[in-house]
Amino acid sequence: MSRTPRSDQFRYDEIAIVHCVQRCVRRAFLTGIDEVSGNDYSFRREWIRRRLEALASVFAIDILTYAILSNHMHVILRSRPDVLGKLSDEEVAIRWLRVFPGHRIEDHLAEPSEIDVKRVVADPEQLAMIRTRLSDISWFMRALAEPIARISNAQDKCTGRFWEGRFKAQRIVDDAGLLACAMYVDLNPIRAAMAESLDQSIHTSVYDRIEAEKGKQIPSAAFDLVPISHEESMAQRRKSLAEQRHDLKTKKQGTAKRVPRDSWLAPLSFSVGVQSNDPQMHRDGLRASDKGFLRIDWSSYKKLLVWVAENKPRASGTVSLPKPLSDRLIAVGVVPEMLSDLVWNFKKYFSRCVGGSESMSSDAERIGRRWHQGQRRVAACFSS
Repeated sequence: MSRTPRSDQFRYDEIAIVHCVQRCVRRAFLTGIDEVSGNDYSFRREWIRRRLEALASVFAIDILTYAILSNHMHVILRSRPDVLGKLSDEEVAIRWLRVFPGHRIEDHLAEPSEIDVKRVVADPEQLAMIRTRLSDISWFMRALAEPIARISNAQDKCTGRFWEGRFKAQRIVDDAGLLACAMYVDLNPIRAAMAESLDQSIHTSVYDRIEAEKGKQIPSAAFDLVPISHEESMAQRRKSLAEQRHDLKTKKQGTAKRVPRDSWLAPLSFSVGVQSNDPQMHRDGLRASDKGFLRIDWSSYKKLLVWVAENKPRASGTVSLPKPLSDRLIAVGVVPEMLSDLVWNFKKYFSRCVGGSESMSSDAERIGRRWHQGQRRVAACFSS
């Protein structure tokens, strides 16, 4: 099957929701327990989670759900050019320089200075290019994958690819498809037999939301969006590499405030009474916006996850959902009897596009296609 052009799946100047999958090279367990060597690389999953958290604070992209497994990761992203349009030139420059400062101190990114920010702002052409990249999902995934690969290779004393290559992307085109995909991502560790329950599904968005509900907090990995002065920058560069590395590490540890575990994730539910065209910008520097993404409340979503985790598809027939949950599904557009099969066998139904048959048909027309693969198959899973 030929590769779908990225421009057909998402653009930096439109709000799009995309399910991204990034796999380790040869599907090796480079973020889990390697079956050949016996080495345990599970700690790298926290590296990835913290990198996601850091990028959430600078990109105009909402992180809706995620799951990090032993040899691949899933993340659902929503590009937010409307949020980006509300940022000043200086804010755009400092956000970009936090991720791509142009120089590093060994494994640490050098801190951008006020002079660096002014240099970017003074170049309209460069600034315009940066604006496009801060709401571009491809650039987000690049900023996520590259440092993990570099640090892991340095740790393993090897060179070459860490990730398989270009990440897989599926455009999500309606609310029903988004609910099914979000549940699929959150239940991935259970599907992969890495966990038996949601409470054990560490390094997933549902685990973070459950822990936050209990009041659990973590040291924030968000970038500091204030540049250092020119004098501080010059003083830093006059020090030895060891001193610079120590200063950066000390500053990072000393300034990390504690935040709810899910504070960097987009809220699950839409806010009542908020206009749909309101970008709902987040003001605390932890994520792009305060805009939810599901037309269902957190309690119902968690109950649906528990039910699906306990009820795999059966050849002998389906098990009925409790009526309150069934009614909520119908309101979203999902046929209750098909929910379990839809989530457990997600890849059977969806390839390049995720949604109901009519929504998939409309999206195919958008890019000049006659249909999307799986369009007829999903007709029984979603209501009009």
